[in-house]
Amino acid sequence: MKQKSKLSTLNTVLSVVLVICLVATVLMVALKPAATALSGEETQEEVDVAVIDEFTAGTYGGVEFKSQEDVLNYYAEAYNKTKAQTQEYVLDSGETVTWYSMLGEEDLQVKNIMIEGKENATINKLVPGIVGGLFTKGSCGLSPSSNRQPQDDVDENGQSLTTCLLTADDLVAANVTDKGDGTVELKLQPKDVNMSHRGMDAQGKLFNTLGAIDATVDSITVLSWASGTTAENCLVNYKGGYATVVIDTATGLITTADYHMEAHITVNHANVTVIKDKSANVLVTYDVHYPASAEYLKEAVAATAK
Repeated sequence: MKQKSKLSTLNTVLSVVLVICLVATVLMVALKPAATALSGEETQEEVDVAVIDEFTAGTYGGVEFKSQEDVLNYYAEAYNKTKAQTQEYVLDSGETVTWYSMLGEEDLQVKNIMIEGKENATINKLVPGIVGGLFTKGSCGLSPSSNRQPQDDVDENGQSLTTCLLTADDLVAANVTDKGDGTVELKLQPKDVNMSHRGMDAQGKLFNTLGAIDATVDSITVLSWASGTTAENCLVNYKGGYATVVIDTATGLITTADYHMEAHITVNHANVTVIKDKSANVLVTYDVHYPASAEYLKEAVAATAK
């Protein structure tokens, strides 16, 4: 019985290696400045479920909002105006660079690890530290920026990300609140997407998403599939994330913003060494807060605002 228990434990730990390989490789190869993901096989009932309050027409902070599209348009205008601003920074090396004025603070968390549909307290304590330790915090312009420098802020096809690409059609929900201090708070939730590409779909137009990870997963030599293909067995479902953005109605500029992205990673029919035909799920959340503090920029990117 003891030997059987030890073998069972080993198999469980080896199953976790699969999750570590997948998540860590995606983060290191696909993510660099920023990444994230959630998991779980999606049913039709789970698609595009609003997690924020519905829109209510009215005047907020002296601004009239007649529709959800008005919320999006007000966000886009403030986004473009804020992102057009730049700032000089002095690097620890002494070099002066010009970056976006509003840069963010990144935080990555790994949660809800399930092996064969079961949760294990030891695994949930061990894996987040391992995977999280592989993530190097950086700082980019307003999400979904790929860079701190405007001229280098492009998607995987080289198209500019310096202006808002989000459309009303990309949204599940959006709302607005008057904060009573000359600002309004907007919340926007994009539609669910599997294998999102930054700047190219509903999730990627709001968050720093991973893009297709098929090739990255296929490069993991210890991994194979009991049946099916990588595209069929490795799902990265982005859902349930939203942005909270505060805008000064007098200046039309964003004062603070928080982008909370969730990606549900599901792996099915995986073979890893002695493990055959196993499944694993993991939730990775990626949060970016704007503006970054002076302390964060000093630590994360070795820069000080001039």
